[in-house]
Order: sequence, then C-alpha cells, then structure tokens
Amino acid sequence: MEVSGSQAIEHPVQMQLEAYNRRDIDAFMQWWADDCLYYAFPDQLLASGKAQIRERHIERFREPNLHGKLLNRMVMDGMVIDHETVTRTFAEGPGEIDVICIYEIADGKIAKAWFRMGEKRLSAE
Repeated sequence: MEVSGSQAIEHPVQMQLEAYNRRDIDAFMQWWADDCLYYAFPDQLLASGKAQIRERHIERFREPNLHGKLLNRMVMDGMVIDHETVTRTFAEGPGEIDVICIYEIADGKIAKAWFRMGEKRLSAE
C-alpha cells in the first residue's frame, strides 16, 4: 500500500496502535526505529532502542483488557500527536488512563516518542 504526505507520517503510528490493540509484539515493534527513544513527557528517558521498548511492552501485552482508543490525532511536519484513552490492568485493578502521545517519524519509523499520562481511573467493582 503506497502512502504519501501526511498519511505517510501517520501510517507507522496507526500501524503500531493497531498492533498494540492486538497485543502483537512483533507487529508493534516493526514500526519503531532501531535507535528510537521513548520518553515520559517532557524529558525522562524510559527506553533507548528497540530492545528496551520491546521489553517494556512484553508484560503489558499480557494484560487481557489492554486497549488504546484513539480520541484525536494531529499530523504536522513529521510529528503525530494522539490523544488516547488506554484501558489497562493496573496494580490497583482494571481501569483507564488518558494519554497524550507525541511521535517523531523518520524514514517511515517512529524515531522518538513522548507520553504524557493523565490520572488513573479505576473501574467500579
């Protein structure tokens, strides 16, 4: 499938989100550059390179309710900014969290990513 313009910038982000929701670690990782950097916004480095990003997600992908729901997306100048609500199983129990995801795309891969987390909302039991 040939994509161009803003679709080419958006494509790796969309593909990794779909793989995230399938909890398919191999499909997820193919959209990250080998030397990618993964931050808690604004500048706390959480993972450097694909191996560390993979390691961060292996355990998360075991969560049975894991799902990222895209609420809004903006694409501009090689950057993709997503607003998502992510359903997870936290240590305290199941719930959701709002996340702002900022992706820098280079050569069709995610080169850098920043994540700003909102407050956890635990599900009522």
